[in-house]
Amino acid sequence: MVNNNILSQRYVTDSINDIFSEEGKTLMERRIWLTVLKSQFELGLGGITKEIINKYESNLNVIDLKRIGEIETITKHDVKAKIQAFNESAQISGNEEQIHRGMTSRDLTDNVEQYQILCASKIIMGKKTSLLNKLLDLADKYEKTYIVARTHHQPAQLTTFGKRISFIAEELLYHIKKFDFFIEQYPLRGIKGPVGTQVDMLNLLGSDKKVYDLEKMVAHELGFEQVLDSVGQIYPRSLDFDLVSNLVGLSSASENFTNTIRLMAGYNLLTEGFKPGQVGSAAMPHKQNTRTSERVDGFSNTLKGYLTMASIQSGNQWEEGDVSCSVARRVFIADAFYAIDGQLESTLNIVNNLGIFPEVIKNEISDWLPFLASTLFLTYLTETGFGREEAHLLIKEISVQEALYVRDGKKNNLINSLAENSKIKGAGIKLFDLYSLINLKDDMIGTTYSQIERVREKSMPMIKKYGSDYNSRDIL
Repeated sequence: MVNNNILSQRYVTDSINDIFSEEGKTLMERRIWLTVLKSQFELGLGGITKEIINKYESNLNVIDLKRIGEIETITKHDVKAKIQAFNESAQISGNEEQIHRGMTSRDLTDNVEQYQILCASKIIMGKKTSLLNKLLDLADKYEKTYIVARTHHQPAQLTTFGKRISFIAEELLYHIKKFDFFIEQYPLRGIKGPVGTQVDMLNLLGSDKKVYDLEKMVAHELGFEQVLDSVGQIYPRSLDFDLVSNLVGLSSASENFTNTIRLMAGYNLLTEGFKPGQVGSAAMPHKQNTRTSERVDGFSNTLKGYLTMASIQSGNQWEEGDVSCSVARRVFIADAFYAIDGQLESTLNIVNNLGIFPEVIKNEISDWLPFLASTLFLTYLTETGFGREEAHLLIKEISVQEALYVRDGKKNNLINSLAENSKIKGAGIKLFDLYSLINLKDDMIGTTYSQIERVREKSMPMIKKYGSDYNSRDIL
């Protein structure tokens, strides 16, 4: 019995699964062979005809994985098996067998893995910019929904739910820009031969220029802007570390967002969505768990594990290359994309189904509002003649005492206690003056509205480049 990949089966969309499936990888390998063959033909290599190219091209999708496996049990070499299977499906033999000329296995395998990485990265970017746009829409929607801001999970000041979402969006934007740079600068290994000297392709084509032109033609066809000039048998595995590091960065905004959702749901301030028929607990019928938010956190932890694997491979190759990295790379490259894709689907589902409970939010603000205005009181006292540290100590002592009263179940009476203090009275400050500081909540949230707008403005170039129309499927 063979167990399939649980991430791929349970969480991943078809677009990513197609790239990393065995059939999808074989198709990409054949595209590389065909691209090299066409380039060699265009550069004048003998033995290649349009008829041969057409035979290969018309059978590109005729993939028999069972047959490939049968051949590999004999050859004990996966690339040789795939060459033979492609020739068989194209009904090619003898001197018509033209694929893989001047190439070594790594000319195929390294380049196809990079091709998979580039294709998958572009898909992820389209989903990430869609998520960014949805977060910005949420920030606009809840721009004036006042909430209690917390630091160290303790009530601090007043903010808005839109503002809270906007700093998640800006974090995501930062990593989208980084990943955009990664995609633009990500270099193809190229057709370099067994040790990187290109001697076999040079002997075939006859000139440095033709070898260089062939690489450029292949890179262009596969969508790469950059090609490495000097490698050994493999491309530097530090590039894999860079990839997974970027994916971890991209995942951080979702993790921060859903951690906040979990905490707010614990106070019954919102819900990530709870669909008809969904069960929160087998034992406790009332429960509506934030299980999708928790899954997002789990995907982040998984990605960080793959980052550790990638870091071990970085800088760990001998001379022109070896296969010590093979086992780990077979796991973490595909699975890192599975994890980020699954996390994206989960986050998008939360964003689409998120709901707040306004009355509960208002009650929480009411409970904490005088404390949330402590910095306003501090500023006001300094403007009326108090020294900053003197005012801070005075407000702190009264606030701590009032907090103890509140924890004993008594009413929050901070403003009255401040107004009745002899020093504050002596400065001519009245109860009305202190209450006036908290009457207009917009005065308590600073530059919140302009911050939200600026984040949207600087997000638009990335959204326009990669799109914003992706919507998630229904998830388990």
